[in-house]
Amino acid sequence: MRFCLISCGTPCVITAALKIPSQFWWSDRQLYAKLPLGGGRLNKVSAVNRAILDDIVASSDQAVDTQDPIYVTRPSLPPLDDVLPLLEGLWDTRILTNRGPLLRRLESELCDYLGVAHISLLANATQALVLALRHAGITSGEVITTPFTFVATAHAIQLAGATPVFADISPDTLNLDPDAVASLINDKTRAILPVHTFGTPCDTRALSKLGRAHDLPLIYDAAHAFGVQQDGTSVLRHGKMSVLSFHATKVFNTFEGGAIVSNTLADKEAIDRMANFGFETAEAVDCLGTNAKMHELSAAIGLAQLRHIDDVLAARARVTRRYARRLANVPGLRLVCPDTGVGRNSYAFPVLVDETYHLNRDALCDRLASENIFARRYFYPLVSDLGPYQHLPSADAAGLPVARQAAEQVICLPHFHDLQPSAQDRIIDIVLNG
Repeated sequence: MRFCLISCGTPCVITAALKIPSQFWWSDRQLYAKLPLGGGRLNKVSAVNRAILDDIVASSDQAVDTQDPIYVTRPSLPPLDDVLPLLEGLWDTRILTNRGPLLRRLESELCDYLGVAHISLLANATQALVLALRHAGITSGEVITTPFTFVATAHAIQLAGATPVFADISPDTLNLDPDAVASLINDKTRAILPVHTFGTPCDTRALSKLGRAHDLPLIYDAAHAFGVQQDGTSVLRHGKMSVLSFHATKVFNTFEGGAIVSNTLADKEAIDRMANFGFETAEAVDCLGTNAKMHELSAAIGLAQLRHIDDVLAARARVTRRYARRLANVPGLRLVCPDTGVGRNSYAFPVLVDETYHLNRDALCDRLASENIFARRYFYPLVSDLGPYQHLPSADAAGLPVARQAAEQVICLPHFHDLQPSAQDRIIDIVLNG
């Protein structure tokens, strides 16, 4: 491998061909460390240099062909060679579930990677939200949440025994607006359930202040927020608990799965009991429980995935940067979360389409679909407009103007770690030209 770079304030020139097998995926930091930039530091690599390197690394991976259908997301998978030894061990032990050794190992490794105190691995994030609410004592009353979310957020509140109350969102982050939350707190309110939408952190300071003032627990739906940091620490450390999703569509997946991040060992142990029918010992049940356990096969996938997560996140950041470079100044388009800085995970690439763009949102979605490109209006409709919730007083459109506008304008462009630059350019060219 040979590089010849000119890096004296002028654009980088690469004069050697670079071929990187997919089994040797590199993160940005690993790649840049191999480049002789004349003593320059990583943070001094120019935007032009970064763009060139992004294209080289992305085009070398096994990727979606330019003419294949392009879906809004595509799961990352670990190399089979990493999975098979774990499965052989599973076949040897015959321990398939009930908090087996692979699950316990994955919990430990995730705590270290995410920088959190305790984590309980569960069957999926919906079950995790229900258990988190019930562990916090929320079995009645009202829970304030956002209508701009996946329906599972509201379903979990209802399944726990409470009623969702929808507050409007901030136009900047599309997360819960603390002022809107404050206006809805009453003597029936039992908790606040914010969502870190698209992996963008909520205003945790303002929400924490509200929770303390009214003695209300905060339980965060962090389904999109794997690896996200805020103020230099994991965003998952905020609130009483945070819930992660490890569904196939997420940044880190175990095919299906979820987790509750908690701050005390007592909370973790109680959650683990609730996830195992409430068993305290083999012959004693100390609480109402269910079967929400993650099995060993999912844990094995998670262990294999974790070995490559930094490379997956770096690849996703390259996709985000390419969209951001080419779409940054398009009239009528607002890029919701183009930031790929420290602590962001590039979960999705949502765009708001306003009336000054040459197509409306639905027409753009249809135009992309006509070219075998399947974007998604995510989140549309609002949860408050869906059958189980549209009758609630807080579902009134008059009280949710920002959320309603976002739902009518949002489109998530295809975004996944191995989206090939040529395929991504095909998407971008349609967005630019209609």
